[in-house]
Amino acid sequence: MRFLSWLLTNAVALATAAWLVDGVRFTGPSSGTAELEHKWAPLLVVALILGVVTSVVKPVLTLLSIPFIIVTLGLFLLVINAAMLALTGWLAEQLDLGFRVDGFWAAVLGAVVITVMTWVVDRLSPDERR
Repeated sequence: MRFLSWLLTNAVALATAAWLVDGVRFTGPSSGTAELEHKWAPLLVVALILGVVTSVVKPVLTLLSIPFIIVTLGLFLLVINAAMLALTGWLAEQLDLGFRVDGFWAAVLGAVVITVMTWVVDRLSPDERR
């Protein structure tokens, strides 16, 4: 159950970023039921890729970047999050999933949206540990 809620949280955050940020997008139909039919499976796969990249690559990159994080008072974490989204976009393109991240600033804005949406969804969902 925890895995499913984690995957759906990532999927909601990714869908919101694709909807709000101009350079983060899924290819294919752009409205109606055709859009939902075409994009739901790639959305879940890309959410899974983002989760794996964030769980495996981000801690290593964060550890190696500690001096930059300290000097920038934590703002370098935005760059790391943007890099994770860009890496997810690249992997999705290699797997032909129809997900693209166009450029650094789109990745930064997308990472901010994903972070905020993940926080909001986590706050709204019931906590299993309580």
